[in-house]
Amino acid sequence: MNQPTLDVVAIGNAIVDVIAQADDAFLAEHALTKGAMQLVDADTADLLYDNMGAGLEVSGGSAANTLAGLAALGLKCGFIGQVADDQLGQVFAHDIRALGVTYTTDMANDGPPTARCLIMVTPDAQRTMNTFLGASQNLPAAALDPDVIRSANILYLEGYLWDPDEPRAAMRSAIAIAREAGRKVAFTLSDGFVIARHGDDFMDLINQGQIDILFSNEAEIQALAKVDGFEEAIAAIAPKVPLLISTRSEKGAVAVVNGVRHEVAAAPVTQVVDTTGAGDLFAAGFLAAHVEGKPVEECLKLGSIAAAEVISHYGARPEADLKALRAQAGL
Repeated sequence: MNQPTLDVVAIGNAIVDVIAQADDAFLAEHALTKGAMQLVDADTADLLYDNMGAGLEVSGGSAANTLAGLAALGLKCGFIGQVADDQLGQVFAHDIRALGVTYTTDMANDGPPTARCLIMVTPDAQRTMNTFLGASQNLPAAALDPDVIRSANILYLEGYLWDPDEPRAAMRSAIAIAREAGRKVAFTLSDGFVIARHGDDFMDLINQGQIDILFSNEAEIQALAKVDGFEEAIAAIAPKVPLLISTRSEKGAVAVVNGVRHEVAAAPVTQVVDTTGAGDLFAAGFLAAHVEGKPVEECLKLGSIAAAEVISHYGARPEADLKALRAQAGL
């Protein structure tokens, strides 16, 4: 078996985020559920975009955000995700390559435009996301580069992209390629609405031994286990997956490795400005240390540090030097 040349390759939505401040009245006026993510059609995306305040436009997408954190920590990464051949598509492709991430997926020349996520940040730092999936939801299995998947130590999959049929089939193909090559498969549950629609699929993957590393937050793991309590959810899911990670916001994070539980407190943050990308960057910190073979507690701590950095400012990608923050923490 060839040694991996990449640390992590991720498959996810290729999205440009538009982030703006909003108040509760704006959310109510547009029937938006605070703190949730909903899929919207092109007309709704246009309506919200026209009515929201001045926004910051930055490349996003859950898995791509995780790769941004991993690249900032010095890891070698690749990304698979589809944009359209339009202005936002060019922006996304430029941004991810500028991070040093390998990105070779062909742009779509027809069909819907590049995906965008309209994010309303309320004064309490909650982010309400409205996502038009655009070209990203049409990612075909033919767009996969099997050599890139085989070349990575870990294949990281974004639950959000499981919703449309075509990329779901692509991710199943990618899992098969990675497992045949002896690589690990990591999966992030992404959001409760995804679990509501596809939780049985996810459990099938877990029960079949297709998932090595499962990322979740407190609400998501309970939704997947179909129970009301966090401890009950951990007890139900942890025995089924080699490595389960669950973040709990200000209550820290938990990992269970082959039945052994590890727990860390949340990293301190002076002011929570925008929680967009907290889970994405937690996964980046965790995976960075995990790829290096560090102890689980160190993986959790680095995840917490990366998450604390990203919630201290607007946007879902790190602004501070994550390597320096890691060094300061002695990790």
